[in-house]
Amino acid sequence: MIMTITCFLIDDDDDDREIFAIAAENTGASVITAANGIDALSRLNSDLAFTPDFIFLDLNMPYLSGVDCLAHIKQINRLHDVPVIVYTTSSYGKDVEKTRQLNATHFLVKPTSLNVLIKRLSSIFSQQELPFYLDQ
Repeated sequence: MIMTITCFLIDDDDDDREIFAIAAENTGASVITAANGIDALSRLNSDLAFTPDFIFLDLNMPYLSGVDCLAHIKQINRLHDVPVIVYTTSSYGKDVEKTRQLNATHFLVKPTSLNVLIKRLSSIFSQQELPFYLDQ
């Protein structure tokens, strides 16, 4: 039996969610999405059977910032070993350092090309040894 990788993408941008889903599906992964951090935490805290293989988290979202959402995710015991990848347009050094301090697994700057995103996701899913900061 082939196990499918399940990603939980938390991103307020409709287009970014759609592009991410296309890229992930090209790698054979399935994607579940949330449009903001509050909805994501509600799902993660209420659906105890839901433990994704990877969580991808945008930083710049309304209602609850990605940094605050990351801090909350890291407090959920069953998600302790789930890689959380910051997935953002930001390449601001303070964002990179803050998310590293909160134990994000990677900081992935959103690629401008679908093919680059597919390659990045394939590398992440294969759990290759990768640097913390991933850009083009």
